[in-house]
Amino acid sequence: VVAKKEVIEGYTEAIEEAGLIPVIMDVDSFALETMYEENYAFDQNDVAVLINIGASITNINAVKGGTSIFTRDFTIGGNFVTEAIAKKMNLTFEDAEQAKVSGFGDDEATREMFRDTLIDYADVIASEIERSIDYFRSTFGGESIGQVLLSGGGALIPGLAADLSRRLGLEVAMIDPFKKITCSKSILGKEAEDRLGPIAAVGVGLALRNIGDKA
Repeated sequence: VVAKKEVIEGYTEAIEEAGLIPVIMDVDSFALETMYEENYAFDQNDVAVLINIGASITNINAVKGGTSIFTRDFTIGGNFVTEAIAKKMNLTFEDAEQAKVSGFGDDEATREMFRDTLIDYADVIASEIERSIDYFRSTFGGESIGQVLLSGGGALIPGLAADLSRRLGLEVAMIDPFKKITCSKSILGKEAEDRLGPIAAVGVGLALRNIGDKA
């Protein structure tokens, strides 16, 4: 894994300006892998595909027995859909982001236009994920994928999980980073856990790292 020096330096400077000392740096795909190992039971030959749909990038990580065997990133994420909705519906980015997750208005014609826009642009993300998994299948022909787990804000796009399941012929579900991690109910109740789980997955994986861990 490589990263541009200026990107690393930018993150490091921001952390140090906040009065903190950076001790571990990780990438989203491997943070998801750490979270998966902690929360999910699997056998040595079990293959799962972990997909993180972020704001501007999507990470795909196929893991076998908890160890990564294939990764791919592509520069399309949830903001791609939000920007399309904002332009089509003449909304601010913030209003379009809210509508993307929770739906749009009471007028049927407006809702239909919104749904069509959402489907058209979410289809671009789904198609790219489908191509990536098809490539994995052709490269690792002997590997059978047991499940696909979605994370990131983009995973909350209505209908995306069902569409991917139909395309891939696989079980597709939202990842649960709190499956074996107990949170204080005063901080995060069950409803909040369910709602925020996909968004928190990478953060939980990062938090599980210890000083001195190997990359």
